[in-house]
Amino acid sequence: MSYIADTLNNLVHQTAFFSLTWGNYVMIAVACFFLYLAIAKEFEPLLLLPIAFGMLLVNIYPDIIAAPGPDGTAGGLLYYFYVLDEWAIMPSLIFMGVGAMTDFGPLIANPKSFLLGASAQFGIFAAYFGAIALGFNNKAAAAISIIGGADGPTSIFLAGKLGQTNLLGPIAVAAYSYMSLVPIIQPPIMKLLTTEKERKIKMAQLRPVSKLEKILFPIIVTIVVCMILPTTAPLVGMLMLGNLFRESGVVRQLTETASNALMYIVVILLGTSVGATTSAEAFLNVSTLKIVALGLIAFAFGTAAGVLFGKLMCVFTHGKVNPLIGSAGVSAVPMAARVSQKVGAEYDPTNFLLMHAMGPNVAGVIGTAVAAGTFMAIFGVF
Repeated sequence: MSYIADTLNNLVHQTAFFSLTWGNYVMIAVACFFLYLAIAKEFEPLLLLPIAFGMLLVNIYPDIIAAPGPDGTAGGLLYYFYVLDEWAIMPSLIFMGVGAMTDFGPLIANPKSFLLGASAQFGIFAAYFGAIALGFNNKAAAAISIIGGADGPTSIFLAGKLGQTNLLGPIAVAAYSYMSLVPIIQPPIMKLLTTEKERKIKMAQLRPVSKLEKILFPIIVTIVVCMILPTTAPLVGMLMLGNLFRESGVVRQLTETASNALMYIVVILLGTSVGATTSAEAFLNVSTLKIVALGLIAFAFGTAAGVLFGKLMCVFTHGKVNPLIGSAGVSAVPMAARVSQKVGAEYDPTNFLLMHAMGPNVAGVIGTAVAAGTFMAIFGVF
């Protein structure tokens, strides 16, 4: 009987109930809330769902992301996925998939969209100085600031390159959370900064873009951007390679692989491993709260800057630019562009802003990568 009792006692004590802290239960609740947003509300479910599930797993079984032991003991399953994040492999592959799925035609047809995409990056630099003011060092502030671009892969890429892996989890979760909350965060800011008359502005149809222009665009952007900022090559290079697959028309199999099978595999590995960095010990602290607050402020500043620059363009073009498309300058593709369309359609159902908003939206992707490269150049990181 004693053997049975000891066996049962050992089994009971092997359950997670005896090792979880109150913080773990809080993070489990947060993970369930994120799962609700992903499944019930469909807020960026492709990313939010694996992130939330990784968060759930690590707070029940912390060893799932444990590093290998000095005695040769193997690390946890998600540790090996996470190493690929640290090495910038996963973010770069994500960018290749994004490039393979993206039509840069609206940006080529309306090059002024680059200005709107650039203006929305103001949130990044606002967050940088805000992080400095809150006591973060220069590199940590730079890694945090990219949240303002609403670009999860770039946030992970820069945090790894700048050696801020201890902040990678909170930064990535904040970035992806705000990406998924774009439909909630942006509309109030857009409506606050524009008049009803401005929201009803109808923009002229974009000119047709030739196939040659679409083929030359990724090549020229790669040469120009990477010559000026070579450190952007992993992100900009992969983004443009994926787009060249798409536009060349001669590698259909590579386009389909990059935009479908490979993209989804990488999303699973990146999402679960990022979620697994959010153990209660790593996530429930003052620094994380600062990062979350800075991310929200940065995202709001970026949205506002894009809309205000859109208003300026509206004045200079004598009412030909709808300021709502400026909010799409953050790089949450294509959700930010859809939000511009949705808000415009609320005031005039016949107003179609989606293609116009896609210009600044894809420009924002390039702009965020350039901002990350600029920080790397400033700190001498390659």
